Amino acid sequence: MIFREKQQIAILCLAFSMVIGFVLFRYLPLQKRIKAVEQRRTEQRLAIAESQRQSEQLPILKEQLLKLQRTVGNYESNIPAQRDLGVFLQQIANLMDEYNLKGQQVQPGKEIKADTLNAIPVNIQCKGNLKQIYEFYRRLQKLDRLLRIEQVRLENDRDFSGQLSSQTKVVIYYRTNKG
Repeated sequence: MIFREKQQIAILCLAFSMVIGFVLFRYLPLQKRIKAVEQRRTEQRLAIAESQRQSEQLPILKEQLLKLQRTVGNYESNIPAQRDLGVFLQQIANLMDEYNLKGQQVQPGKEIKADTLNAIPVNIQCKGNLKQIYEFYRRLQKLDRLLRIEQVRLENDRDFSGQLSSQTKVVIYYRTNKG
């Protein structure tokens, strides 16, 4: 009987150690792997969902890019490689003459030099009626040279005859010749 009890205890111990061995060496590692795989699947689903969301926005971004390209055009072609200040000043004078603007003054300021792009501020003054000045500015924007209008000041004349005085600060640009 004692032998039988010892045998049963040995069988129980063996069965218990097999269960513990199975749990420790097989079940727990498999559970960790399953959790890791589930975590990766979740991450992949999120990545796929994000990719789908972004791919839906791709046509919108392409359209925005095309609009920007049409708006900007080839801006570099509007920035000359040489200073050509005299040519620009002549264009301004011709425009003012074309719209019969009086009291014309065009004064370039001190040149601002940078690595690849230089700027020249130019002060423009003239007098005329609103339509003349408006057309002058409209044509000024369409010149084949990139310029930035920084400030415009319009003042009515003292006797309100419809004549305006215009003072404008513009900046023109040209590229440096660094080879």
